[in-house]
Amino acid sequence: MKRTLTIAAISLVAITCSAQWLQPEGVPAYHPAPPAKSEQLPPILSGKDIENFQHPVMKKAYTAAAKASKVIYQLPCYCYCDRGHGHKSLHSCFESEHGANCSTCMQEALFAEQETRKGKTAAQIRAEVMRGDYKKIDLVKLDNAS
Repeated sequence: MKRTLTIAAISLVAITCSAQWLQPEGVPAYHPAPPAKSEQLPPILSGKDIENFQHPVMKKAYTAAAKASKVIYQLPCYCYCDRGHGHKSLHSCFESEHGANCSTCMQEALFAEQETRKGKTAAQIRAEVMRGDYKKIDLVKLDNAS
């Protein structure tokens, strides 16, 4: 019985972790417009919530997400967490520790903040994300730059 439970637990973890490499069809969930002025978005984790992250790039991703909060609200997340976790946009990933555990989320947030600094609109950044331009973000290089 113990062996069966162990195998079941390992299988569940393997299936859950492999989800980010599956490539479902279609564009993941996102908001096509910024939040209404009266709408208060859930906060991006910050401060003590992120100080114990294992790698500096994880903190950088959350800082970038906070800086581009209204932009990432309008971006899809290509780890397809909308399907497995019910996320509504890339913003949802950084409301919890999900973003720190997913290279796709971190790349997209860092890319969005970088492109926002260049003066691009959320719609322009979304088009770039949909093309896969966020994949150019080198997380290892950014982690070692700290």
